[in-house]
Amino acid sequence: MSAVLRITAALHAELLTMATDPVETGAVLLANQYTTPAGGGRGERTVLLGVELVAVPADAYEVRTDRSLQITSEGYVHALKSARQRGLVAVWVHSHPGDGAIPRPSTHDRRVNTALEELFADRTDTGQYGYLIVSHDGNTLTFTGELTGRVTARITQLSGVGERWFFRASYDVDAGSGLGLFDRNIRAFGTGIQAAISNLTVAIVGAGGTGSATAEQLVRLGVRSFILIDPDTLSASNTTRVYGSTPEDVDRAKVDVLGDHLEHIATGVHTTRVQGTILSEANARLLVGADVVFGCTDDNAGRIRLSRLPYYHLVPVIDCGVQISSDADGTITGIFARVTTLHPGTGCLVCRDRIDFALAEAETRAASAQQKLEREGYAPALPGVEPAVVTFTTLVAATATSELLERLVGYGDTPTPGELILFIHDRAIRGNVEPPHAGHYCDPATTRVGTDTDMFLGLNWAS
Repeated sequence: MSAVLRITAALHAELLTMATDPVETGAVLLANQYTTPAGGGRGERTVLLGVELVAVPADAYEVRTDRSLQITSEGYVHALKSARQRGLVAVWVHSHPGDGAIPRPSTHDRRVNTALEELFADRTDTGQYGYLIVSHDGNTLTFTGELTGRVTARITQLSGVGERWFFRASYDVDAGSGLGLFDRNIRAFGTGIQAAISNLTVAIVGAGGTGSATAEQLVRLGVRSFILIDPDTLSASNTTRVYGSTPEDVDRAKVDVLGDHLEHIATGVHTTRVQGTILSEANARLLVGADVVFGCTDDNAGRIRLSRLPYYHLVPVIDCGVQISSDADGTITGIFARVTTLHPGTGCLVCRDRIDFALAEAETRAASAQQKLEREGYAPALPGVEPAVVTFTTLVAATATSELLERLVGYGDTPTPGELILFIHDRAIRGNVEPPHAGHYCDPATTRVGTDTDMFLGLNWAS
């Protein structure tokens, strides 16, 4: 089994500071640990959610040079105590100094790991030990790591989400081979970015016009692992917008239509298909196995779930939608689209007032109960079939996919807008920045990462 370590931008900065220090540096990373459901053809994997990096106190170093490190037990016992009190796993972290240094464990490192394994597992009461060795190559963090004990797994990926995102493979993983197909992409943004894209698992919630157009672009960019979630079957009118669909696909599940299409485009594509909604806890939990999630549905109740994912599980979400307004005569009065990028450090969909809670509640009711409340005037009517046009759904899909590239490459302005509003009828795009509201779940001060062990995403779920 492989493992991925997910960290915030702040933790990444701390690790990079360690890696670029001219002498060896030690710390203990406290992290939540869980196993994701299988998805995208890559099977189950262990996830470590970094919570805090506890530095070794200066007076605990007995030896500290550019080639060696020795500390007393006082360097880590306080961190192990904190881990036990908080139910967290403790990962021993140390650096190999020098630009281009190799972050593989030395013979001495292996002896240290053997000595610490049982101690860390017992003192934290998790039965788990982990190590992480960090270095840097041109100020880019490099690493190797492993978990032992109750779960044994190599840490093969490090992901960090903030204003910029990275998905970095372990030093020992050859992530850059077999990319010749993407020569034109590589000429634009380099081998490292292409390797990151090709190793992503992407979840798409909503396999209609916007979701299928997003998936089409992602698979051609190099994504090979998908989780597709949608409850509906294809209707005849859907064929005017859903990529890969034909009249022969009418009445098939949309996730199957899209999944077959993606797997036909390129070899090595794997799709996990769920005909259902993320109002089901089991379906929603599949999203934590993704590296990035695209929300391509107008479901307010689903958006409540998507909005929490980045702040509890460090999985960024790009949420999008299109609205066409027209008058009684059918004349278009406005065409609007929205692409909102959610990650730690930016405001969620609730803080941005992008969720209609009354409609969200109505969407979760049984049809008979909702109709009764509508007649009695106690609930808003659910919207009917909304207008949709392939050019506009494709435009917002391209904008959403471009936001993923921008977060990986960093070719845009700083600070990066957290939301883009497309006034398509005016041929204008406007960006905005919305910080987290104080005390809300998206506020970094509330430290919600990995705190949903009793209630997934901090929500009640229907049985």
